[in-house]
Amino acid sequence: MTPPVIRLSPEDGVVIARVALLPGTPIADGVTAQERIPAGHKVAIRAHAAGEPVRRYGQIIGFATSAIAPGRHVHTQNCGMGDFARDYAYGVDARPTEMIDPPASFAGIRRPDGGIATRNYIGILTSVNCSAHVAAMVADAFRRNPFTGDDPLADFPHVDGVVALTHKTGCGMTQKEPLALLRRTLGGYARHANFSHVIVLGLGCEVNQIGGLIEEQRLAGRLKAMDIQTMGGTRRTVAAGIDFVREVLAEADQARRERVPASALKIALQCGGSDGYSGISANPALGAASDLVVRHGGTVILSETPETYGAEHLLTRRAVSREVGEKLVALMRWWEEYTAREGAEMDANPSPGNKAGGLTTILEKSLGAMAKAGGTNLVDVVRYAEPVTARGFVFMDTPGYDPVAATGQVAGGANLVCFTTGRGSVFGCKPAPSIKLATNTPMFRRMEDDMDVNCGSVLDGAETVAECGQRIFDLILRVASGEKTKSEQFDFGAAEFAPWQIGATM
Repeated sequence: MTPPVIRLSPEDGVVIARVALLPGTPIADGVTAQERIPAGHKVAIRAHAAGEPVRRYGQIIGFATSAIAPGRHVHTQNCGMGDFARDYAYGVDARPTEMIDPPASFAGIRRPDGGIATRNYIGILTSVNCSAHVAAMVADAFRRNPFTGDDPLADFPHVDGVVALTHKTGCGMTQKEPLALLRRTLGGYARHANFSHVIVLGLGCEVNQIGGLIEEQRLAGRLKAMDIQTMGGTRRTVAAGIDFVREVLAEADQARRERVPASALKIALQCGGSDGYSGISANPALGAASDLVVRHGGTVILSETPETYGAEHLLTRRAVSREVGEKLVALMRWWEEYTAREGAEMDANPSPGNKAGGLTTILEKSLGAMAKAGGTNLVDVVRYAEPVTARGFVFMDTPGYDPVAATGQVAGGANLVCFTTGRGSVFGCKPAPSIKLATNTPMFRRMEDDMDVNCGSVLDGAETVAECGQRIFDLILRVASGEKTKSEQFDFGAAEFAPWQIGATM
């Protein structure tokens, strides 16, 4: 029979309920449940004195805020944050990566500048919120009508769509870090290989002037710029935008897929709606797939700095140099100062849904979240939306909020997103396809229309983490070659564009 609990490390003082446990259920080491334990939650298998560290994964996830008897539920009522020393031990666990030769390949689209695309969109970006509706009107002119079946792109089968990516900022902002960050994000999307052509639409009087964006991001010749005031209003701007798209459709449709090496993959690693199983099934399985991507010469991008907090010392040990490791530690100090300035705490994360799923502290969530990056060396640490140029495992500084984090990763060049979820997150990230990985079988079955992979098979004993990771890697290659994900079938990915808004709104 499948054991009712999961024990992750001999050093752990808690185990994870595989299913809801009733009082009296035998657990481990002669311990029985003393109360009802929800599925995915923790139960103590030894006594903890108040103030004593609580360990999961063999690592500290918090401290007992009151005495905890064996068999008791361990959660927010008796476990909380606390300070403890971290040994950053820069680079001590860095090892040469065993590369796979010959590498795998997929059917990608080779751009004239050498970029490799997994999709072929025409993009409409906005410099400011004031031009968002006009951009959407242009894109809507090329949207398939689900009721009539009318498809304006029917004659252009090699174009995946026309998408407007709009946002809520671009004006009323300071012209230092907030503006630079927005422009870096928009510049990354304007250069993205998954766009064949790009329009940038503005109003005309905003802080984020299109001319400044083009100059700062060196985008001359890469996009069509329009602003509503110069064009003469909404009607004329929409007409001009539609005309431009019609002019370039035939050229965009000339794109053809060809076999390219897996080294062209840049995978954004995301998790959202996490639960107590995330760090046991989907995240480690994605980590196994990430290691395969790196061993085939590709790149994986871990982000969500607040969701790495407390576990960063495990990543610095894998850094290829002290300089790379210190970049990551510096990010943690910045986030401590940032949250203090805003009157918040790093442990405001996990979210209510995460806690309902069994995650108690940010330390516990971070240890599970970082499993997505596998076990290869940390080769670089970059700022939000910075171009990712190194191959291997890269960390990007982003908030923990999924749409904002993924937007930064795609701006950095990610051409595919892998997104784990335990509670059930629906998400897309145009122009990059997004693969959804479910942590548990019940949720996968309940939301099968939205989930691409059931990693609950690991919990069920049907396959190992490595076998599930191989299955994810195989799907990555197929999706990169054009196979549609569940979120693409629902046309997710435009509304989820969310550049990081930092600084004062004036």
